[in-house]
Amino acid sequence: MPVSHPNPTPLVIYGPASLAYDFGPGHPFTPRRFGPGIDLLRALGATDVVEPAAASAAELATVHRRSFLADIERLSDFPEMGAELAVTDGDTPPFYGMHAAGATVVGGTLHAMEQILAGERLHAFHPGGGLHHAFPARATGFCVFNDVAVAIRRARDDGHRVLYVDVDVHHGDGVEAIFWDDPLVQTVSIHESGLTLFPGTGWVEDRGGEGAEGSAVNIPLERGTSDASWLAVLESVVPAVAAAFRPTILVTLNGSDAHARDPLANLRLTTSAFQRAARLLDETAHQYAGGRWLATGGGGYDVYSAVPRNWAMVWLAQAHRDAPVETPAVWQERWAPDAARWRAGPPPALMLDPEDTAAPEPPAVAAANHATAAAALQHTLHVLAERHGS
Repeated sequence: MPVSHPNPTPLVIYGPASLAYDFGPGHPFTPRRFGPGIDLLRALGATDVVEPAAASAAELATVHRRSFLADIERLSDFPEMGAELAVTDGDTPPFYGMHAAGATVVGGTLHAMEQILAGERLHAFHPGGGLHHAFPARATGFCVFNDVAVAIRRARDDGHRVLYVDVDVHHGDGVEAIFWDDPLVQTVSIHESGLTLFPGTGWVEDRGGEGAEGSAVNIPLERGTSDASWLAVLESVVPAVAAAFRPTILVTLNGSDAHARDPLANLRLTTSAFQRAARLLDETAHQYAGGRWLATGGGGYDVYSAVPRNWAMVWLAQAHRDAPVETPAVWQERWAPDAARWRAGPPPALMLDPEDTAAPEPPAVAAANHATAAAALQHTLHVLAERHGS
């Protein structure tokens, strides 16, 4: 049963400032995704949209080292110094205005968190947030500053127990590392195995630091995983961890890059899985966290198909509305020329993918995924039961 609230409309964070986070025209993490993505949200009824503002230096410093912040500020004026300063990687090239753009992503997610902490909202969604690979002194994996970690730190400072669930296809390494030793932040990352995908981390045996054992849950999945075992893992792990951890707020990273059409990964999900994931996360927030749920968009590189519909599934779940069978015709017509220009195929007519979108996963893949989830869950539930005396 959803928790009632005087303002049940989910807050969406987006505005022209969101477009400034841009590594250039050839980079896969493109601001072009905001056009079809935000337009679909608006076509479905999202009207409560607020533009992000940059986080302050003090807010960034709750997670990032001041020397690193100074280096990023310098690179914003002199991107050619990237090799000399060595605080970014090849996937995260310096660009003019990078510091302000990254700080604005953080500011958007932080504003969403502030609204939830103040009781102004139960649900908020920042599609441009979810830069989970950034570390305190390193920009990597398309991520300059770690907006999710700054927002989680803010909730922790307010006395909350935070459950962070990351369903991006890539391991949520930066967030996990930042809270590795904190038993009051529980991270769950369900991702493609590091054997076949960046960042090459996130093993079942990675469970949290001393005094915080069990506070990290990692489910590395086999390449070729499709809806069946992915959903089985999600549905077995997330509610069980939430029940054992007893969070007071839920933060999620709802990446679109596990979709079968995503060009950078090897999982085979459809939008049916994205829909169920968003609904399950909403149920988890209402059952275990008083309804408080901050969602971020994370990765996703199929700009005109997977990303818009996944963002729509998150917003619809937060709005407690059913998804329509078809995407709005006006949305399809508006974005078809742009998709054709980028050789991306037409925007999809249906919200849910056809059943033959992805090949069924091999039995060995499903068996390996189930075994991985069972091993991770068994250890964490045992540790959390001991910690809470239950």
